[in-house]
Amino acid sequence: MPVEGNASSQARRVSSLPPTDRGKDAWLFLAACWAVEAVVWGFGFSFGVFQDYYSSHLPFKGSGGVAVNCNKVNNQLIDKQGVMYIATPFVVALCRIFPRWARWFTLVGLVATSLTMALSSLSTTVAHLIATQGVLFGISGCFAYCPSILYIDEWFVRRKGMAYGIMWSAAGFGGTVLPLLLECLLTAYGFRTALRAWAVVMFLLSIPLSLFVKPRLPLPDTVNNRRLLFNMRYVLSSRFLLHQLANIIQATGYFLPGVYLPSYTRATYGVSTMLAALTVLLINIAATVGSVIMGWMTDKLPVTACLALSGVGASVAALVLWGLVPSLAGVYAFCVVYGLFAGCYTSIWPGIMREMVDPEDSDEGPDVQVDSSLVFGWLCAGRGVGNLASGPLSNLLIQGRPWLNQAVGGYGSGYGSLIVYTGVSAIVGGSALFWRRLGML
Repeated sequence: MPVEGNASSQARRVSSLPPTDRGKDAWLFLAACWAVEAVVWGFGFSFGVFQDYYSSHLPFKGSGGVAVNCNKVNNQLIDKQGVMYIATPFVVALCRIFPRWARWFTLVGLVATSLTMALSSLSTTVAHLIATQGVLFGISGCFAYCPSILYIDEWFVRRKGMAYGIMWSAAGFGGTVLPLLLECLLTAYGFRTALRAWAVVMFLLSIPLSLFVKPRLPLPDTVNNRRLLFNMRYVLSSRFLLHQLANIIQATGYFLPGVYLPSYTRATYGVSTMLAALTVLLINIAATVGSVIMGWMTDKLPVTACLALSGVGASVAALVLWGLVPSLAGVYAFCVVYGLFAGCYTSIWPGIMREMVDPEDSDEGPDVQVDSSLVFGWLCAGRGVGNLASGPLSNLLIQGRPWLNQAVGGYGSGYGSLIVYTGVSAIVGGSALFWRRLGML
């Protein structure tokens, strides 16, 4: 009788939980995750706006640590995003070790980002800016969005890829809207008022958003969480290593167009700053749409097909539209196509997570469980490594303006080697289908 009573009690608890993949609670959770991603990653994409302002206004004008040329500005932007990516698996691990505290990581992270912005407004040296807007914001932002990664597995099961795609689309949306908004604030009020205004916005958003970024299931077994956490053998499996290698190489090239296209269009076509900045906006808008579409496709198609589609589409866009079409219209067309295909790459990660967790597909065997959230975290870390490497790599690629006036289209603009690398890294990122055909994946 006690056994039957316990089973009945457990059944009642399960039936009282909100449904997965549908219903008000699931969609409110996803909407809150989207908003957190938009404000955290959107500010990351806005760092170049601040760098341009700092390099031309006191008290930072002329400071050696603030980039006064395009390459240095872009490298600092890339490094900032890399901090958030690389910190992800460690924050996810903390969420698993302390599940009761993880419920409030979003609140703590958003409040911390608002305090970081307020502190940054008091900066008088470049070192202060790097510490606040760079390192501290990256770590705080990571704490803010990691619970979304943790809990999305609980709220979405059959439509998990779609949910991840919608959530990641917020980065493209934030990267489109926030730079424009913050540039207006900087122009009108200066950096101190702009940062304080954004700090107030982040603080006001922290409580309502954290109320909806919440777990669906009761607190998990901490002992089992830690057992899953320390099962790291899959990280060294051939399956994961091939996916991670492709992920890192794709990341080394993915960020380059968004970084260099404004200077490329100004140097090649003599356009205004606004028309040059439009290239980055087009990539981010297209990435927003592409992330949602690819997330939906990941639920329907094998992960290798999705990766191949992303890689081939992005590679053709770079090598043909950017490399061969000698017109500003071709550059804009490249931005749209590249954003659609390359910008959706992280939306395919749920398919990789599914492969690693599925006992039938996993290299670990049917009796060994794998934490899907930590798989996501390590993929983020790999993307962060590629992100950090892309800064110095890009400097090498354009050093000496190779092929200048010696090739057709974009290849002869002095950015030719950068264009080739962007296309090659994209196709390597989608090479999983090739490895699968060879029986290595």
